[in-house]
Amino acid sequence: MVILITGASGGFGSELTNFFLKKGHQLILQSHSRDVSINDNQNVKVLTCDLTKESEIEDFVTSSMKSFGRIDAVLHCAGISKNAISWKTTLDSWNETIAVNLTAPFIINKLVLPIMKKQQFGRLIHLSSVVSQTGFPGTVAYAASKAGLSGLTKTMSKEVGSNGITVNNLALGYFNTGMIEQVPSDQIEKIISEIPQKSLGDPLAVCELIEYLISDAGSYVTGQTIPVNGGMYGY
Repeated sequence: MVILITGASGGFGSELTNFFLKKGHQLILQSHSRDVSINDNQNVKVLTCDLTKESEIEDFVTSSMKSFGRIDAVLHCAGISKNAISWKTTLDSWNETIAVNLTAPFIINKLVLPIMKKQQFGRLIHLSSVVSQTGFPGTVAYAASKAGLSGLTKTMSKEVGSNGITVNNLALGYFNTGMIEQVPSDQIEKIISEIPQKSLGDPLAVCELIEYLISDAGSYVTGQTIPVNGGMYGY
């Protein structure tokens, strides 16, 4: 399977890269700069792309398609958070967060869906956040951008369901990787106290869930926002 991963140098991006590389898949890795540490491997292509620029995204998808001749799955791991209380959030911070977290997935999906329709197979996975469901002070742009992925998922899944394509969204809780590394230790302790399982999540659980969703076994799961948060929040 040819898997495109955005934000490949980030927490979940790097976890998924290592996981699927060990499984023998062909990977196309997006990074803002070439900071993805991968030894020479004919099954891996690393491409740079500024996800706030539509023209670069278009070139990135074109180059991705040329890499292995098809794109079977896209894992949207790229994300930023410009933390500030609502009334102190600048429009520039808002726009950049929405551009990377919501607009870029839309543009990439828009470009790869015709490819997947021709293949009559495709898997789109968005990584959202429990914050989009519960809210959290100081994350207004981030929460709004991640909430938007739910609507994107539901709508696109209905548009391409008859073409062998599934679209799903994971509302992730707090895991021992990625943005949690920026959180002060005392705040992490408070977060853990509010998680019924009383621990941060293991990234491997997310990797294995995504492996199922992009497989043939997961073909009947689509249009869903799946909470993965240790019981912190559910529908």
